[in-house]
Amino acid sequence: MNQGKQVTQNMFNWLAVAALVYAMLVAVSTVGSGFKIVSGGASGAEQIFQFASNPFVALILGTLATALVQSSSTVTAVIVGLVAGGLPISIAIPMVMGANMGTTITNTIVSIGHVRQKEDFKRAFSAATVHDFFNLLAVAIFLPLELMFGVLEKLASAAAHLFVGSSDVSMKGLDFMKPLTKPAVGLVKDGWAFLPGNWTGIAMVITGIVIILFAVTYLGKVLKQVLVGRAKNVLHSAIGKGPVTGICSGALVTVMVQSSSTTTSLMIPLAGSGMFTTKQIYPFTLGANIGTTITALLAATAIIGSAAEVALTIALVHFLFNLLAVALIYGLPFLRDLPIKAAERLAEVGSQNKLLAFGYVVGTFFVIPGLMLVAVR
Repeated sequence: MNQGKQVTQNMFNWLAVAALVYAMLVAVSTVGSGFKIVSGGASGAEQIFQFASNPFVALILGTLATALVQSSSTVTAVIVGLVAGGLPISIAIPMVMGANMGTTITNTIVSIGHVRQKEDFKRAFSAATVHDFFNLLAVAIFLPLELMFGVLEKLASAAAHLFVGSSDVSMKGLDFMKPLTKPAVGLVKDGWAFLPGNWTGIAMVITGIVIILFAVTYLGKVLKQVLVGRAKNVLHSAIGKGPVTGICSGALVTVMVQSSSTTTSLMIPLAGSGMFTTKQIYPFTLGANIGTTITALLAATAIIGSAAEVALTIALVHFLFNLLAVALIYGLPFLRDLPIKAAERLAEVGSQNKLLAFGYVVGTFFVIPGLMLVAVR
């Protein structure tokens, strides 16, 4: 009888996974459609995003938005929808980089749960902030390269063109998403049709963002119920076997639960207890950075027609940014240990003065980005 109940529960969980994935695809399409209404198409997009014409403003917006919703998956999925609606890729790329920086707040907050025990807190805070410093270093390297040479955009655009082709052919031959998502997007649009002018589009964008937030949050929870046992086995059996295994394990687990915050936060108690060192957890964190890009890639499949290629391009930018950052920073010995040394030093100071640790979290993810945004604006 118990076995029958377990089978039924598993079937229900997998149906929930399918429903939540569909909800996210519909939400991304809704954001894109709503943005097109608001902007008046691609011609009006440039004016609407004039406030973010500065790439540094876009970077701060991405960081702050992700820190507020605590999900880079959500923010990058929204960015994919906005790009499909006309947001310039040159603005979207710094936003994606900012999302990478903002997502690290979750495991840093988890580490503060160890604040009562000095040594535990020191180990946990170090393991959490190594993610911060790696992403900061990645942005410091790749944002200037992108601004000067457009490296990521060119690579991603070429790859997207191979998969999608020119806008003339786009994905019409493989257009299975539009029939699936169009009825639901139409229902959302009809539901807000009573609003005057562009307010329908604004309501659609907000609705899409809310659905994405809901879908990503509960998708992670449901997948953890289905796969958490396997994920834990992978963690305990693979993370201590070397950097390559650690990176692969981090990527695999994050793909399964669709949340780098979940996988990296899972490691913090293990680090706090002394089971793993910051150096051991570091590769796993890098793998989580790569694995989290699956959400944006999945979101890009919801975009069809002439916008399909540009949507896939920004999703591939997210993937390439994380992949190349890992290859470059971890691959070069003189860069590899910089995030570890910075994290261990900060943890040493933070364990001596807990207020500084709290100040670091609030200041880095909210106060400084907010002040910079006001100053630049």
